[in-house]
Order: sequence, then structure tokens, then C-alpha cells
Amino acid sequence: MLSLFALAGAMSQFNQGLTLFLSLLVEATPFLLLGVAFSSLLAILVDERKLVALTPKNPVLAAIAGSLFGCLFPVCECGNVPVARRLLMQGAPSALAIGFLLAAPTVNPIVFWATWVAFRDQPSMVFWRVGLTILISVIIACVFSVQKDLRPFLQPAIARQLLPPEPEPALATATSDSPLLTRGTYLLQSTGPVKLDQPLAMDMAVLPSATWTVKAQAVLEMMLQEFRELGAVLVMGSAIAATVQVAIPREWILALGQGPITSILAMMLLAWVVSICSTVDSFFALSFASIFTSGSILAFLVFGPMIDLKNISLLLTTFKSRAVIYLFVLAAQLTFVFTLAVNLYTSW
Repeated sequence: MLSLFALAGAMSQFNQGLTLFLSLLVEATPFLLLGVAFSSLLAILVDERKLVALTPKNPVLAAIAGSLFGCLFPVCECGNVPVARRLLMQGAPSALAIGFLLAAPTVNPIVFWATWVAFRDQPSMVFWRVGLTILISVIIACVFSVQKDLRPFLQPAIARQLLPPEPEPALATATSDSPLLTRGTYLLQSTGPVKLDQPLAMDMAVLPSATWTVKAQAVLEMMLQEFRELGAVLVMGSAIAATVQVAIPREWILALGQGPITSILAMMLLAWVVSICSTVDSFFALSFASIFTSGSILAFLVFGPMIDLKNISLLLTTFKSRAVIYLFVLAAQLTFVFTLAVNLYTSW
């Protein structure tokens, strides 16, 4: 009899985990497609030299610009990675790419509207969320900009595609005529340039004269390559997130949510574990608004879209593990400090 109850409990947990896995996957896939589409459009239609020329040279201004790019590229934490990676590969400053990577899932019209609808009785929560996200993203982007050459923080296949921070004239001449894209998967495990009779082989000199039919074919081909690569990673990340949610009783986390400090830590942990898409996480957080402090709710809304269990696997397709750890630690520390200040301010 006991074995039957144990089996029934195990089956219940399995069904719950499967439901969570499928819900995460179904929720995230459209936004991953959106990010892949923007990434492919950037790769095919945007002249990287013009993009770099329009980018502010000052790291602070570049970080601010990157944090606001989400208004133009409304992607969540599943779609920001391919776009940020494309920006890095096109030569954009690291501050711009990191600022976009951290802020885009929150600082965009879709999430702003969703948060406004969820917290219509607390409109200040919307501006606190956006303001803290921009502030934290700019700080972290400026920290990373101190590293003039970001290639040691990137996966080798990505780092090979980046120019040195100040290339010598001979090197600049040699690379200016190189193909924009090369053979290989989205991770750019390339063996050489593709032949010029293929759509993805067009360099910046040939691309402007190409027909829209050829450009559309190239965009679709890149989307398929990128989605196949990142889609597999997303499946693994969603499976891990669902497993952790089932294995760790939520009551353990909720029991910590009464104090000004423990509530923040609990909601940050919850945000990291549940890995809810930034477009709907405000409705999830609203269910805790009557129990948890305002600062802890903000911590959930700010920290989750930056670094959660699901998108760490996506980040590892671009950054080395130590860079992801730096991002995680800096985002966690800054979120904790600023939201604790909010708790102390609201308690006065």
C-alpha cells in the first residue's frame, strides 16, 4: 500500500514537472523566435560599420543607449541573448551589448504595459522596476567596459569573430573584406568562409546590391540555424528549471518572506528558480504583493529577467562560465542593495 502511495506521489511530481516544463517552453519559444528574427535581420540588413559609427564612444553613454535599445527590440530574456551576441560580433562596444543584454527583457513597451496592468493600483512599481533595471544594467555594463578586450570572457568560437580593440592597419585591411558570415552552426564552429554563390556568403560590399528575395532567403536560413542551436539549449534549461521547481518546496522559500532582508533573498531565489518570462512575471509577483515587502517584489521583477535558471544556459552559448558568474554576482548584489534601500525607504 505504501509503495502505491509513493508511486502515486512520484507520478504526481512527474506530471507537475512535465507541466511546468511545457509551460516554460511554450511561453519562451515565441520570444526566442522573436530574438532570433531580430538577430538575423541585424546580421543581414545592418551594416556593422554604420552601427559602430553611430554608437556613443563613452562607455556610460553606450551603456545607457544599450539599456534603452529594448524599446526598439522588445525581446525577453530568451530573445536578448542572440541579439546581444550579434551586436558584439558586429563590433558594438561591450557596454552597449551588456546594457542591452541585462535591460532589454524589462525595458521594453510590452513589459512596461504588462507591469502597468498588473500593478495598476501601484503605478510607482512600474517606474521603480524600469528605473532600477536601467541603473543596474548601466553599472554592470560600465564594469565590463573596463575590460578593453572582451574576448577573454567570450566563448572561443565567438571571440574569433571579434576584431581586436585597436587593430593594426594591416589587420584592419585584411579583415575589412572578410565575409560577414562563415560556415558552421550558430556557435560559429566554422571551418572557412562560405562560397559566394550562397546567400549567407555576402559581405558588406555585395549585400547592398542584393535583391530583397535573396536577403529574405538569407534571413530565413539564419533563423533556422540559430533556432535549431538555441532551441536545444532552451529545452535543456527549461527542463532544469522545472526539475528544481518540483524538487524544492515553495513553502521553504515563502517562509523566509517576512523580514526586509530575508524577503528580498527569498524573492530573488524564487525569481531565479521559477524562470518566468518577463512579459508575464508581474502577474506572478502580484500574487505575493500582500505577503512580501515592496522591495522584495521589486527584487523579483528586476533580478529575474536579468539572470534566471533558464537563460543561464543561453548565456553560456556566448560567454564563458566565469563571465556568467560575474554577471550573476553583480546583478544579485546590486539588486539586493537597491531593493533593500527601497524597503528601508518605504518603512519610514
